[in-house]
Order: sequence, then structure tokens, then C-alpha cells
Amino acid sequence: MKLPTHGRYGYSAITERAVYDWPNGTRLAVYIGLNLEHFAFGEGLGAKLAPAGPEPDVLNFAWRDYGNRVGVWRMLDMFDTLGLPAGVLVNAAIYDHCPQVVAAFRERGDEIIAHGRSNSERQGDFDEADERNLIAEVTAALAVAEGKAPAGWLGPWISESRTTPDLLQEAGYRYLLDWCCDDQPIWLETRSGRILALPYPQEVNDIPAIPLHRMSPADFTDLIVDNFEEMLQQAEAQPLVMGIALHPYLVGQPYRLRHLRRALQHIAAEREQVWLTTPGAIADHVIENDLAV
Repeated sequence: MKLPTHGRYGYSAITERAVYDWPNGTRLAVYIGLNLEHFAFGEGLGAKLAPAGPEPDVLNFAWRDYGNRVGVWRMLDMFDTLGLPAGVLVNAAIYDHCPQVVAAFRERGDEIIAHGRSNSERQGDFDEADERNLIAEVTAALAVAEGKAPAGWLGPWISESRTTPDLLQEAGYRYLLDWCCDDQPIWLETRSGRILALPYPQEVNDIPAIPLHRMSPADFTDLIVDNFEEMLQQAEAQPLVMGIALHPYLVGQPYRLRHLRRALQHIAAEREQVWLTTPGAIADHVIENDLAV
């Protein structure tokens, strides 16, 4: 008896694939996925520092907003000091709430990636027509602000409906980041063609690590460093992608930022051995050279 399946990709053992290099001749591509998120006040979803009280839940809302007001600026300084690019995952609501934040990353030349409208909602709860409209609304907002449509999409809360990849491909997206099933870019089949799935981490990610698993700042730093060192060794045999998913309201807190800096300093010191890049640059290289399975 066969189980229900998604029909998006077939099985492929990573040990049985063709070997190739990244553009600078290395085998490990490393990117930072920085999530810039804004949340509705008094309703909807949101990560929590403390048990939620009756709405308006001022404690948890204000804690999240600290990331946009303070934490992200400290992280920006750190990225500048270390010479690290970022893939910036932007809720469209950020443009109304704090457009200066996106402008600062735009000025650095970082990639701006669509991350839905707000992390107060899950797009998997939408019917197909409403989800299509949501994607169109977000895409238009980013295109106007950035002068071009975004190439990539990460769903808020990694939420998809059964037609999300189809809708994104039909809206002109080149890649999405929702599927954490591989360490290489892979193709997803859609009803109108293909869309690339780029590795986006659900373990090297401060949201599961800190609020869910209660990992200490030092332990999260060790997680990043250990993952990097292991993947650097594995990448001697084949190309791999390592993402680091970060949220300013979490790792922008001063005591966590100090530990995160140690992890990123470790990676930056190995820049000759890896490709420090963005998701869009990885997607471009893979698509243009037809490298994905």
C-alpha cells in the first residue's frame, strides 16, 4: 500500500548525484537568512517569550518589536564589520512599519526575499484565490520598493497550502525556501513547470532552537559552528548549502548577539574555503547551469 504523497519531487540519494563547484571553486555555500517580521497588535500569531496573556499581549508584541527597533541595527553593524552578505526575508508589512530597516540592507546590496505579508498569519489557511491575491500583493509591494520583483519566497511559519508551489511558480518566482528536505537545491514539480527548492534550515534556526528547545546562547553558537565544520568536511566530496536562519528579536538581544558574533567570526575567518553568498545567487548559479536534481 502506497502512502499519500505530494508529487513534487522523487527520491534522490545525495551520494548518487553529480559533483560540481560553486562559482569561486569551493564546495560549501553559506548564507544568512535574516527574517524581518512585523506582527499585528492584539491578534494573530507570533513567537512568545512568555506565556501569552489576554489580547492585547503587550509583553510578547513589544519583545518582538525590539528586534526591529534595536536588535536588527546591532546585527547590521556586525554584518558590516565581518563583511557578511545577507538574504533578507521581508514581511511586506515591514515597509509600512519600519521602512528604514529594509533600506539599510538595500544600501548594502543584500538580497530582498519575499516572506509573506506578516508572520501574524499562515498562508496555508487561505483558499487558492485568496492565497493567489496574497502572493500578488506581497510581490507588488516588494517590486515597488525594491525596483524589481523578488526571486524567492519563504512562507510565514513555513506554511503552505497544497497549491503554494504552483502559485509561486505562476507568479514568476524562481525559488522557494519552505522545503527543508535536502542540503542541495532541488527541483519541485508544479502544474505549470518547475520551481527550485533551496535548503533553508529548520535546525540551524533560532526560532526552534531558542523559544521551542530553550537552547542557551552558547549552545546555539556551538550548534552553528559544529554544523559549519561538519558540512565543510562533507563538502569535500560534493557541493552543499548551509543556511543560518536568524530573527533580530531573538539573537539581536545583547547577550545572545555576543555569542552569535563568535559563531559568525568563526565562519568569516574561513571565507577562502566557502562561498559566502545569498539564496538568490545560489539559485541563479544552479538554474543557469542546470545543476539541480
